[in-house]
Amino acid sequence: MEVFNPDGWPRPKGYSNVIVAEGKQVHVAGMVGWNPVTEKFETDDIAGQFKQALKNVVAALAAAGGKPEHFVRFTIYLGDADEYNANLRNIGAGYREVMGSHYPVMAGIMIKGFVEAGAKLEIEAYAVIP
Repeated sequence: MEVFNPDGWPRPKGYSNVIVAEGKQVHVAGMVGWNPVTEKFETDDIAGQFKQALKNVVAALAAAGGKPEHFVRFTIYLGDADEYNANLRNIGAGYREVMGSHYPVMAGIMIKGFVEAGAKLEIEAYAVIP
């Protein structure tokens, strides 16, 4: 896996601009920040749900034999972009706790709502296992 940044662009904060990878492709369905066994939200805090959603995509990837460093893309669907941006410090701390210093390419998209009542966000992921 190689990370690239266009010449002259500043280094992005919290994501990568370009990743090139070869290997087994793994597509992880959108995961919300609930307990995956009980399908209940243990918090209504966006940072807590973000951290749990990350744990859920990591667990799903592990079932396919992958590790967090194999993620190449996250799409984060947000119910409230203002709430997300107001909590970036805590979201970033949870991210680093689960993912370390690996930053795939990312997109954040604000949507009207989620199928699961109480969800604040959903993370869909793509990984390449070498």
